[in-house]
Amino acid sequence: MSALRQARGWLSAKRRFQFVLTCVMVTGLTAACGALLIMPNSVLPKIRAVVPGDAGLVATDPQVPQLRRIMDSYGKVVAEPVLTGSGKVGVVLGHPARRSEIDVLANELMAATVAVSALWGNDWSQAPVVVVASSPSEFAALTHATGDVPAEVAAATVADPFHPGTQPEGQRVVFGPEAGKRLGADGLRTVLRHELTHVATRAVTVDGSPQWMLEGFAEYTAHRSTRKPIAEIAPTLISRARTGDLPADLPPDAQYEPASGQAALAYEQGWAACAFIAAQFGDPALVNLYRRLATGPKDQAAVDTILQDTLGVSGPAFRTDWRSWITARSREAA
Repeated sequence: MSALRQARGWLSAKRRFQFVLTCVMVTGLTAACGALLIMPNSVLPKIRAVVPGDAGLVATDPQVPQLRRIMDSYGKVVAEPVLTGSGKVGVVLGHPARRSEIDVLANELMAATVAVSALWGNDWSQAPVVVVASSPSEFAALTHATGDVPAEVAAATVADPFHPGTQPEGQRVVFGPEAGKRLGADGLRTVLRHELTHVATRAVTVDGSPQWMLEGFAEYTAHRSTRKPIAEIAPTLISRARTGDLPADLPPDAQYEPASGQAALAYEQGWAACAFIAAQFGDPALVNLYRRLATGPKDQAAVDTILQDTLGVSGPAFRTDWRSWITARSREAA
């Protein structure tokens, strides 16, 4: 059984989709985001993360010493600096017991950074800081969580408070202690790309913006260079579409909450919306739409106005064409 089937079987049987839920947590201001567990098969050039841990590479992010001080109380710290391109150096931090996860993430970090920049552009740090926590308490300390952190959380992206339009500081992706065990290597790679998309877009993203755009864009970026069948990327959506059960509208923010029971479908619908936009209007139009929609809360009228201004199509026409695209893809997948 493939890792994908194993993962989906576990998620389905345990109804534990929230394990792959990820959070964008800003000190003093928190917004939830998520990443579906879909396995990428990158067709980008296979760029190895140049000798991770090379003594000649030094991560210059000023938060690294502080992170190491926090982590020291939980055991010996392993640091793998990684050349991520354009002379930038990222780093993966963890403990010896998480060596396998550290290696997977270090070897993926350059390719993931390149993949995100290929769509979004280079206007972000491109020197990611990634941390693998060894326990729930360490995860909470690294993410500044003030309450209990559910064991099901796979990763969190954290930034210091900042003014929209400025480059955030203190950004890091923190993986939970069970992430490697539950997700496997392919799942770690997918979540890393998803989370790095949130890191790259954070400077222009205002909390409360439509989740279908924020999460759909991160999912699209994570899978953009894959050749996975759509039935593997969005199995619930495609299964329903084959019976004529198509989404009536873009998924509302509330549907992304694990308690809704519809979170998995919401992420698939968000991905499908962004994949449709890219296929119909091109990647630059999708990026432009993200920038327009990520400026804060939007009601349907505001979303429809932006769709018209950005894509040249009315809201109702967009939704009709999107549903037709889903139907066509479901037939191709049959």
